[in-house]
Amino acid sequence: MEQNSKIYVAGHRGLVGSAIARKLRALGYNNLVTRTSKELDLRLQADVNSFFEHERPDYVFLAAAKVGGILANNTYPAEFLYDNLMIQSNIIHYAYVCGVKKLLFLGSSCIYPRLSPQPMKEEYLLDGKLEPTNEPYAIAKIAGIKMCQSYNRQYGANFISVMPTNLYGPNDNFNLETSHALPALLRKFHGAKMNKEPFVKIWGTGSARREFLYIDDLADACVFLMENYDEDQVINVGTGKDISIRELALLIKEIAGYEGGLKFDTSKPDGTPRKLLDVSKLTDLGWEAKTGLSEGIAKTYQWYKEAVY
Repeated sequence: MEQNSKIYVAGHRGLVGSAIARKLRALGYNNLVTRTSKELDLRLQADVNSFFEHERPDYVFLAAAKVGGILANNTYPAEFLYDNLMIQSNIIHYAYVCGVKKLLFLGSSCIYPRLSPQPMKEEYLLDGKLEPTNEPYAIAKIAGIKMCQSYNRQYGANFISVMPTNLYGPNDNFNLETSHALPALLRKFHGAKMNKEPFVKIWGTGSARREFLYIDDLADACVFLMENYDEDQVINVGTGKDISIRELALLIKEIAGYEGGLKFDTSKPDGTPRKLLDVSKLTDLGWEAKTGLSEGIAKTYQWYKEAVY
């Protein structure tokens, strides 16, 4: 990418998109194109067509998506399937039609098979059954990856797909109805501390293991891959380290300064038993995550307190 390249960041106000835009600007890329969802409904084919015809971006970071945790995925499966299929299909297709030089599509580690061998290698995708609690979202994301690969094969496009692990950081979603585990726990522990509650209730048994990547590290990796990766196969982005939900809860409890107890609601699902990415492919290219989990959670907690209170 050149400094004056026109770069479209789709989903620039979300967790991923805002971090990518922030990283690009910090590196001196100032010719960024953005639209809010009110300005451009990415589910509408004609509107996306008009946008690409008018703007003609050189590069695209496709970070726009409908995302959420287990509760949101179980509550709105049709929306997770339809919205994501429409958003990514419209952007990928018109990126090709309008001659975009390169597109980066954001997949997700949660679309690997539920019982995938650990750590998960890129070639394990579609090797087994999906996690039932987020199957519609996973099917949509897999379709996006296959669409990128198909446009590469048929039309000679340069569309790459990255598979980030669980993400967190500034601009995350802290709504307890739709958020992922880490921001939900941050909000719960902060609320319990402020209200002097005797315990915090946590979904599941606490035994499920997850890997977490600070959002600014993902943004750094996405820019790195846009400049250094042109292969058809997806590529994992993570830390290569995981932690149990119980251990995560205790870490957040300490960072938030909460002195009460924990109560695990075993009637709620754990989701996939373990999700850890094999990041050796990315490491071999020369990139590694820089932000430790404790440091990242502390930064996120500080941002949450300043943004909400």
